[in-house]
Amino acid sequence: MISELALGITDKYYALSTAEALAIDPSVPHAPKRTPALTDAERKQAVRNALRYFPAERHALLAKEFALELATFGHIYMYRFRPTSYEMKAYPITSYPAKCVQAAGIMLQIQNNLDKSVAQFPHELITYGGNGSVFNNWAQYHLTMKYLSQMSDEQTLVMYSGHPHGLFPSNKDAPRAIVTNGMVIPNYSSRADYDKMYALGNSQYGQMTAGSYCYIGPQGIVHGTTITVMNAVRKYLETDEMAGKVFVTAGLGGMSGAQPKAGVIAGVICVVAEVDESALNKRFNQGWLLEKESNLDKVVARIKEAKKAKIATSIGYHGNIVDLWERLAEEPEHLIDLGSDQTSLHNPFGGGYYPASMSFEDAKSLMESDPAAFKIAVQKTLIRHITAVDKLTARGMRFWDYGNAFLLEAGRAGAQVFAEPGVFKYPSYVQDIMGDIFSLGFGPFRWICTSGEHEDLLKTDIIAKRVIEDLMAENSVSTDPFDLKSQQQYQDNHLWISKCDDHKLVVGSEARILYCNAEGRSRIAVQLNEAIGRGDIKGPIMLSRDHHDVSGTDSPWRETSNITDGSQFCADMAVHNAIGDSFRGATSVSLHNGGGTGWGEAMNGGFLLLLDGSADAGRRAKSMLHWDVNNGVARRSWSGNAYAKHQIQHAQKIEPKLTVTLPQAVSEDLLADLF
Repeated sequence: MISELALGITDKYYALSTAEALAIDPSVPHAPKRTPALTDAERKQAVRNALRYFPAERHALLAKEFALELATFGHIYMYRFRPTSYEMKAYPITSYPAKCVQAAGIMLQIQNNLDKSVAQFPHELITYGGNGSVFNNWAQYHLTMKYLSQMSDEQTLVMYSGHPHGLFPSNKDAPRAIVTNGMVIPNYSSRADYDKMYALGNSQYGQMTAGSYCYIGPQGIVHGTTITVMNAVRKYLETDEMAGKVFVTAGLGGMSGAQPKAGVIAGVICVVAEVDESALNKRFNQGWLLEKESNLDKVVARIKEAKKAKIATSIGYHGNIVDLWERLAEEPEHLIDLGSDQTSLHNPFGGGYYPASMSFEDAKSLMESDPAAFKIAVQKTLIRHITAVDKLTARGMRFWDYGNAFLLEAGRAGAQVFAEPGVFKYPSYVQDIMGDIFSLGFGPFRWICTSGEHEDLLKTDIIAKRVIEDLMAENSVSTDPFDLKSQQQYQDNHLWISKCDDHKLVVGSEARILYCNAEGRSRIAVQLNEAIGRGDIKGPIMLSRDHHDVSGTDSPWRETSNITDGSQFCADMAVHNAIGDSFRGATSVSLHNGGGTGWGEAMNGGFLLLLDGSADAGRRAKSMLHWDVNNGVARRSWSGNAYAKHQIQHAQKIEPKLTVTLPQAVSEDLLADLF
């Protein structure tokens, strides 16, 4: 029963035997065994840390079990306390035993992140990316849900890397939750540090939207992937004709699983390799992947057929991406137009990428039994990976790094990935394709209908479509090249929101994603709130976005890869983004170390904001969304991006209270003879 969320851990959990408690449910995928290099003293500390959640009279039962769990799985997940009396999923918001509607909204988001149809490893509390954790263990889940059930409108829940630090007095305008993940001293942000801190239960990798409870399944990236592919065709192939173009990539996990659906929506032939058959079948059964094949010759034959017929389809290859690239490189006929990779290379030696020349199961066994040998095998595969890609790009394929640390890890493995010291020979997709779109303020805005009614979601689509039509009309008279770029985005987004329901994108909560700028987000939010107030929409709506956005993330290999003033390694933007959202009306704010490019490689912030139809919610939305976007536009303008400078000047004309420091142009001739 959903009412049990308010009870926390009860005596029924202690009735299980150790064998029952640690029994693995074969119906869902499970995280590979972790191999943290802990000393005996650190193992004892990990058990001691875990026992803190329980009364002393339970320690004798749990201590040996937690030690066994650590030895067996490499982490103390506390499987004993995994809920089994109710299905883990997003329920209608009125189902939650909460005193505060914003708290109920957060409860819904947490459960959606752990839904087995949504999460990658639901029983290990991992939503996506191999290690993107919602919590360290199940005790944290129970305690967090109990606190949320008790919370009033004048309390704030403080979350330390999955640990519910407690409810603290605040006020109605304060966030109901403040979430941090992986906030460690910079000199202690290596992979080895992460492995140890996670095993000790002290910290966790929240990815972008896992540990901030903002994940909405593969739909969360599908719009961004669609427009990335479309803009890549326009830029690299110099055409608007998508039919017959072939895009090859890898990964069918939590985020990468959006690729085949995005390819079909864009109108291309998308071929995706995936070593984990369960992940491939999950996307196939959900309808996100249209075809699957394990024979390379048949994959090549199918590409030729689809290319000749110019049909949009998605083909999943069950096997290693390197084998696919090498087979395509041997093919006399050049078939591939575009290429990339979305394997979880932020986690290269923990299940995010697998070596070629061995089966998936053998590779997993090697990872657990001999991590050093596994690392060597992965790095050898990365070198082969780059070599095969190089052969195809020499024949005309265009390749980009998808911000998953692919080129970074390939370079660390010894592959030739640099055009010159510090400059990759293949661009980041943000740097080369999406950077100017972000600089114009367009990014992955999201909303979740907490009623759970699909009818409500369809009504939100209509509202969003109407807002975009208004913005298109207002922008149609301008011939300014910057405005024309914005107009193209409005047109793409209008097509998206007009057709998105036809593509059956919902996995988990009734959610939607739409790339919008500040004006679009604000207008959509206000009109959604008004529709709730009128009763046209049956329940509150939770606003969110991907952290991978205009302002949300500082990441030199992805989100800020097109920052050219040397500040791409600075994290002021993401930190200020979270702080600024917190006092402008957010329901929750989050700040994470890591994100898609890996622990220690980025800083990212996110938010949740509940619309309940009140005037107060409308005020919060306008104030917070204006800052949430324009903070990043202003930073991108200061770095010298012409699109961002144009956009922030436009924002200043609309909002008289906005005054931004603008960069002055510097003559290159003036600098030429200085040094």
